[in-house]
Amino acid sequence: VRQRQEVQELPRCVGRRKMTATSPALAGAAKPILRVVAAALFDAQGQVLIAERPPGRHMAGWWEFPGGKVAPGETDSAALVRELREELGIDAQLSHELMAARHEYPDRTVQLLFWRVASYAGEPRSLDGQRLKWVAVDALRNELILDADRPFIMALQAETNDGN
Repeated sequence: VRQRQEVQELPRCVGRRKMTATSPALAGAAKPILRVVAAALFDAQGQVLIAERPPGRHMAGWWEFPGGKVAPGETDSAALVRELREELGIDAQLSHELMAARHEYPDRTVQLLFWRVASYAGEPRSLDGQRLKWVAVDALRNELILDADRPFIMALQAETNDGN
């Protein structure tokens, strides 16, 4: 037995717009490009520090290298030193930039700059609610690391194998 469906008439849209090929909804609005710095921070045993993205953030539950966004007018190295102070409570001395990479997410493009930390003062601790853990460089590939950070794992492994 078929039931009769009642159709309710919807009010007409007064401010109707004509969609054209140049409309952002059709043409695909440009994705924002975020400039992000991240660090390889080592402990006395040669393990590298990673942080879990907290609930409510993009890619929550995935692990990443410590760091963050570069503010307008800020240099990459200054941004990383600031981020490590804000996130981990340490004063870092940067060694060198290991590599740069670009990663496309569906809603954003991330330009990543990955640095090695030569030394730091203070004991790293989470100041923004992220879980932290130290992991052997060779074991990083087994972690749930953001795809954007995966090229850094290979760079760290290559550098570690070269004896740096």
